[in-house]
Formats: sequence, structure tokens, C-alpha cells
Amino acid sequence: MAYDEHLASRIRAVLGRAPGISERKMFGGLAFMRNGLMVVGVLDSSLVARVGKGLHDESLSRAHVRVMDFNGKPMGGYVYVDAAGTATDADLAFWLQRCMDFVATLPPGKR
Repeated sequence: MAYDEHLASRIRAVLGRAPGISERKMFGGLAFMRNGLMVVGVLDSSLVARVGKGLHDESLSRAHVRVMDFNGKPMGGYVYVDAAGTATDADLAFWLQRCMDFVATLPPGKR
């Protein structure tokens, strides 16, 4: 299994109501995009959270969060949130809102 379908379903239940949301298979998992920009993803059982460089260090200080080091290189502005960090609906909602807020500050991406 490349990504946790249950986590993806939980994300769909929240983000599916927002305008401009689409899904794309990326990095061996699933990415949720808004207006062509990645918001979050699911890789294995972890949430890939696009928090931006301004909230990167603060996000890493939270429980169950680690550096996103896809292909062995740390990616600034992105973190992995392990399954325990998204176990409750409130936990997941926190991360989804944080990521949606950050992506809202960016110009639209290519479609």
C-alpha cells in the first residue's frame, strides 16, 4: 500500500467541501491540491503537511512531527505528521487548516 486510504478518506471529508480541491498521485502517494498547489499529501500512513517555511520549525516542535526528507533531502516548508499526530478529527483538522492557510498566501499554480 503506497498510502493510507483511510487517512485519504478523512482528508476528502474535510477538504472536499473547499473550492478548487483536486487529487493527484505524487511521490508514491496521494496529494491534495488547491488551485494547482499542493496542500497536503498522504504517503504510507503519514500526512505530508505543507506548512511553509515560517511555520516549519514550530511545526517540528509538535508531537509526532518529523522532517520531510523525501529522497534523502530535507524539504523546507514541509513536514511529515505520523499517524499518531492525525489520530483524532481535531488533530487532522488542525493540520489541514494550517496547510490551507499557508497555501492561500501563494499565487495559483499551474494546472
